[in-house]
Formats: sequence, structure tokens, C-alpha cells
Amino acid sequence: MQTMKAALVAAIGVVALICCLLPSSAEENGRLALIVSIDGAIGPASASYVKEALAKASERRAEVVLLRLNTPGGLNSSMREIIADVLASPIPVVGYVAPSGAHAASAGTYILYATHIAAMAPGTNIGAATPVQIGGPLPGLPSGPADKGGKDKKDGDQQSESKDQPKDAMTAKATNDAVAFIRSLAELRNRNVDWAEKAVREAATLSANAALEAHAIDLVARDQAELLRQIDGRVVEVAGGKTQRLVTKDAVVEAIDPGAISRFLAVITDPNVAFILLMVGIYGLIFEFMSPGAVAPGVVGAICLLIGLYALNLLPINYAGLALMLVGLVLLTIEAFNPTVVIGLGGIIAFVLGALMLFRGEAPGYYLSWWVIGITAAVFAGFALVVLGSLRRVGRAPALVGAQAMRGLPAEVLDWNGNEGHVFAHGERWQARGAETFKPGETVEVANIVDLTLLIRRAPTGEGGTS
Repeated sequence: MQTMKAALVAAIGVVALICCLLPSSAEENGRLALIVSIDGAIGPASASYVKEALAKASERRAEVVLLRLNTPGGLNSSMREIIADVLASPIPVVGYVAPSGAHAASAGTYILYATHIAAMAPGTNIGAATPVQIGGPLPGLPSGPADKGGKDKKDGDQQSESKDQPKDAMTAKATNDAVAFIRSLAELRNRNVDWAEKAVREAATLSANAALEAHAIDLVARDQAELLRQIDGRVVEVAGGKTQRLVTKDAVVEAIDPGAISRFLAVITDPNVAFILLMVGIYGLIFEFMSPGAVAPGVVGAICLLIGLYALNLLPINYAGLALMLVGLVLLTIEAFNPTVVIGLGGIIAFVLGALMLFRGEAPGYYLSWWVIGITAAVFAGFALVVLGSLRRVGRAPALVGAQAMRGLPAEVLDWNGNEGHVFAHGERWQARGAETFKPGETVEVANIVDLTLLIRRAPTGEGGTS
């Protein structure tokens, strides 16, 4: 019996040891493939997520990182952060546009071009990489109808460019910078340079098979398993000029979820959330200043304001729009204390215009909703006109308690000796002093209160008298 127990304990120990060693042995053999998924607009949260994932992949000595892309684009600054991390990664990064129906447009195309191996699932597309943060016609695009006379097209394009560039210098600078950037990535990864430039200048797009034929990507794979089989044995060059042969055929696949910081950034860097946090913070502080000692509005307002300002610092904002919003809030506050209608209307107009201008239309997914602007403007206009107006009226109303409430009240003299005595006022017996002599039963008026002693005087003629 003892032998059977010992054998059972030993078997359990061996099984537990094998289970513990299996994942680590996969990592030690370089057979670990980590998956990082970007689904949606690319922003500060995406950049933080990719940075954390690549650092974790380096620590765990993963064989490869699969960067799954399904994005309409995003912020230029966040895109460049991700590309810088990919280029500096000692772990090969495989860009994979998936699942079927996904796309890697705009910033997603740049990131795909930066990866060591670019792949797409059937039914996906890439392209449309034109910078859109600056409006106006695109340099290199014809501004009028096609030439019917059969003239030299190249000369016509040059003339068109020379005419457009002086009018849209900022557009030309942004587009040329984007072209140079994507061309450098294409040259680095030996991909189609001409199509990369066309994707920027003409917003060209390609399907998965067309991209493979144009050598814009390296392969097409239906799923992750097929992708890992196809890249097995490929040689890539990682950071530092080192070459690495991929061994991914039997790799253990593991998905990396965003960390707490990345999830927090994903919430607060939503323009609508950042906008609401900013408004709550500003009006929380206003309410605290209007009612000192309330504490809660000041604490909540300060926290929301700081978080909102932090989020705005990460987003592409227009400071003229922010200034207009603040002017609008100041005008609404003035309207609450000095009603003129004109000031309040001007405050609402300034607030709405500032909100519309607050975020530059640089990327899809980073703009304010009309519903948020309208509801916020209505709520805070009502707050300024109703709540602050009520506080103003309360401040001007006669005091109900304290020394101010006692002034002017009638009082009945109970007893008097010389310059002092006792009176009955406000339902209580008070010690009183006065410059005159009064008789018991006489009705007087409270002039002031010092500590707990009333200073009394005779009631003005026509307003008081003896009762």
C-alpha cells in the first residue's frame, strides 16, 4: 500500500514538472510566436501596446511576433512610434492583414511596409496612404480634365505640379515627406517602391493577390497556421544588421493582451471622452469656487481636468479651438452674473466653434461627435444660466441667519437701565445697548449685533412705533 502511494505521488510530481517545463522549453527552443492585434484606429494606445508587446517578446526570446492589422489608419505620430519600435526590434515582426474583410489603410500601409515580412489574408486590401491632416488638392494629381491633344503627359504633369505647389505648399511638404518615408521603408524591405509612392500620391489600393503580384507584400496566407508554415525557413534581417532564419513550423502561438496602461490610454484618448473630461474638470472647479467647502466638486474637477489635459497632450489638437472653448465658457459664466443675452449667445457660439476646431482632422476615428458637442453645449449652457444664476440670486437675497439677518428687525424692550437692558427679538431674549433711553414695552429696531449684544435704536418715523 505504501509503495502504491509513493508511486502515485511520484507520478503526479513528474506530470506537474512536465507541464511546467513545456512552455519554457518552447521558449528556450525559440519556437514561440506572439500575436499582437491592432483592430481600429491607430493612436497612443496602439503605440503603447505594440511597444509593450515587443519588449515582452524580447524578454521571452520569441521566434517571431505576428502583428495582425485591421485598421482604417490613425495618427501620424503614433504610426511613426510603432514603425520605430518595429525597426528597432531584435525579434522579427510579421505584418499580417487579417481576417478576411480587414484592411490596412493609410497608417496601416506604412506599418505593413515596415515589418520584416508582410502578409495578407484573402479578401483584404491595403493602400490609400495619402496624408489627410492638411486639406487641398494633392500634388502630382491632375487638377483639370485629361489632355485631349495627346501632348507629352510628363511635361503636363510637371506644369500642373508647378502651378499647384505655390498654392498648397503645406500640402506638398506633407505629401513629399510621406512619399520619402514610405519609399525608404520599401527600399529597406525590398518591396515595390513605385506602388508605395502611388499609394501616397494617388491614394491607390490593392487587394491581397494584386499586392502579391505587385511585390508590395511577401505572401498570402489564409490563417495563422498557414502563415507560420510559409515563413518557416525564411531569412530576415533584424535590428543591428543581424540575419535570422525563422523556425516557426511547430511554434507555440500565444496572444498578448493590452496592458493596463494601454487600456487606460485607449479610453481617455478617445476624443469624445477627453472632451467630456475637460468640460467636467472645468465646471467642477467653477462650482467649487462658487461654493467653497463643497470639496467633492473640486476634487472630481481637478482629477478630470488633469486627465483630460493629459489626453489632449497625446492627441492632435488645435490650440485656437481650445482657446475659443475657454472664451465661450468665460462668456457663459459672465452671462450668469450679468444677464445680457448677447454675452450668453456669444459664449455658446464660441464654445461650439471651438469644439469643432479642437481636433485636427488628421486621422479617421479622431474627431468629435456632433451629438457630444451639441449635448455638452446644451448641458453646460444650462448649467451656467440656471445653476450659476441661482447662486447669484441667492447671494443677492436677504440673509436668513447671522448678523445680517438681525439688522432691521423689530424688537420689544423688556427692561432698560441707563444705556443697556434686555429686548425680545426673533423669538429670543437678548442683551441690548443703545444711545438712548427706552421704556419697557417700547418697540425698537436692531441696528447691529456685536458678539451676542444687540445695538438698538428707535424705529424710523413712519416705519415703526410703539405697539
